[in-house]
Amino acid sequence: MSALPPLSLYIHVPWCVRKCPYCDFNSHQADRFEEQGQLPEQAYLEQLLADLEVDLPYVAGRPIQTAFIGGGTPSLMSADFYYKLMDALREKLTWADHAEITMEANPGTFEQEKFAHFCQAGINRLSIGIQSFQTNLLKTLGRIHNREEAILAVDKSRHAGFDNINLDLMHGLPDQSVAMALEDLRLAIELNPEHLSWYQLTIEPNTEFYRRPPTLPEDNTLWNIQDDGLALLEQHGYHQYEVSANAKLGKEAQHNLNYWRFGDYIGIGAGAHGKITLTDGQIFRTRKTRHPNHYLNNLPEALCIKESIANEDLPLEFMMNRLRLFEAFPINDFKQYGGRSLPTSLIAACNEAVKRQLLDSTAWQNGYVDTSEKGKLFLNELLELFLSE
Repeated sequence: MSALPPLSLYIHVPWCVRKCPYCDFNSHQADRFEEQGQLPEQAYLEQLLADLEVDLPYVAGRPIQTAFIGGGTPSLMSADFYYKLMDALREKLTWADHAEITMEANPGTFEQEKFAHFCQAGINRLSIGIQSFQTNLLKTLGRIHNREEAILAVDKSRHAGFDNINLDLMHGLPDQSVAMALEDLRLAIELNPEHLSWYQLTIEPNTEFYRRPPTLPEDNTLWNIQDDGLALLEQHGYHQYEVSANAKLGKEAQHNLNYWRFGDYIGIGAGAHGKITLTDGQIFRTRKTRHPNHYLNNLPEALCIKESIANEDLPLEFMMNRLRLFEAFPINDFKQYGGRSLPTSLIAACNEAVKRQLLDSTAWQNGYVDTSEKGKLFLNELLELFLSE
């Protein structure tokens, strides 16, 4: 193939103070793994770097455009851990100029004292998991911070040197009214972050909420929250560029953009996923073993499962990602990001989507895919058209 997709790096830190009842991410309560009151930072660091070495031959010489440190709660780790990690990554990888490097952090006061060190280590974007500013909702969600700590965390991150901050906020929470959801959103906007991840709570399998479902708002309330909230965000200069993300102009999350554009990414750490395209056009996904103890106590080669993406599944995989973004894109992007020539099934599905008014007809006539307003509302119906027979 003529050109490979942009390449990112994802690093997973699997520990958190407490498992939240809605969380289905690979996270594990820290105190169950601590020895002498500390997480096994040095052992995990060494395994991360050994894990990276297994994937490096597949991406040799390709620059890392973005990196994202997710969890769990990555900010639980010490500043020393991140100084060592970032130094090692600079030695082992080629980095693009001005690469975006994001870390997820919680607003607890313990982590806030480390923000300046994270910035000095080379992390230049912070994503703070606030979820809500309301005490009763935070308690229901199992969060360990309060409203004041959430506000202070944003202030501390600014003083630490971060000029690119995302706030993570949820809506459609148990017994939440429209007024309560908008109050949360207004306070988040007042804190003036560059980016807002604003998304509806969904009940996922293997969570406490799945086993003991809370009372969620009715559909009409959810619709009004979404409609009024997006209008409020647009009014204050936060445009929606993705299903659950709003940003000031030019402050879209570059890591997320590469992910949803079907770019490549190395995934290291317990439970991390990756996607890698080879020069011959083959695309495979990687999955690393989930449990921290298993990850720490096995050879790196034994941690990874590699699965090739079948040709017939590529159109759906590609469109499931691209259609999360509210941007028109040339259909020929499939050749670069999918590593294949345009399949007739993809063209036929797009033609059908235009007939159903799920895609914009004018854009399609010019070789672009652009989701219509109807298509945004009925995204599942649109995606079903790209299922392989």
